[in-house]
Amino acid sequence: MRIARIGRPGHEIPVVLDDDRVLDLRGVTPDVTPEFLEHVLPTLDPAGLPELDDTAGLRVGPPITRPTAVICVGMNYAKHAAESGAEPPTEPVVFLKHPNTVVGPDDPVTIPRGSTMTDWEVELGVVIGRRAGYLDSPADARDHIAGYVLANDVSERELQLHTSGGQWSKGKCAPTFTPVGPWLVTPDEVDPGSVRLRSRVNGEARQNSSTADLILSVPEVVYRLSQFMTLEPGDLILTGTPEGVALSGRFPYLSAGDVVELEGAGLGRQRQVMVAEGRR
Repeated sequence: MRIARIGRPGHEIPVVLDDDRVLDLRGVTPDVTPEFLEHVLPTLDPAGLPELDDTAGLRVGPPITRPTAVICVGMNYAKHAAESGAEPPTEPVVFLKHPNTVVGPDDPVTIPRGSTMTDWEVELGVVIGRRAGYLDSPADARDHIAGYVLANDVSERELQLHTSGGQWSKGKCAPTFTPVGPWLVTPDEVDPGSVRLRSRVNGEARQNSSTADLILSVPEVVYRLSQFMTLEPGDLILTGTPEGVALSGRFPYLSAGDVVELEGAGLGRQRQVMVAEGRR
């Protein structure tokens, strides 16, 4: 099942996408909230939902409401760790993004003031559907996942690495730095261990890899995170990015006017135009 939110920012309508039909969820939930993810989505039958007309041209928002936490795992692809000059980690590298960085999949992305090192990162995102704390094993993680999303973990590398004081989050929390969507896909339709992820900049290929290259699998990530934090319904986990980012030195960093396109098999596509700070 594919869950989406369409409409103006702050006024999105929750829907189910059923082939060419758009089904209105407002009869069962006001929005794609943590309560919906935990209590309604697991047993939702879209058969009785009314069809929503006149949706063509409506903005697509992030498929979940603003999460209480955006938790990220860095250096989680073997080839990306290699291109970054780092040893593959044995423990998850964890940092946080501000929840207000989450925007829709096609919303413009703002380059921070003075930045010359803004980078793209296509990622598989995991949305938590049930509280997870001190899970007993990675196998238990599956019962706590509401679904999967496509995400762009936009990064400012100067702030992340050179003036960070060791805190990656400095380079991760600028406004619009987490485009998510276009939809949330329920776990029955996605194998998180074999999702093909791609990115392009101005039409030129950048990343083309698979979650098969993950160092820590999705169940392992959720399990490990639950050992030192309690994951709540609606929390968003970004599981890492594959090789092919500007940090590798093979490609230029992003500038105003650049177009970034991402896609994930079964997860949809994104398209963002980069804009200068103050010009949204």
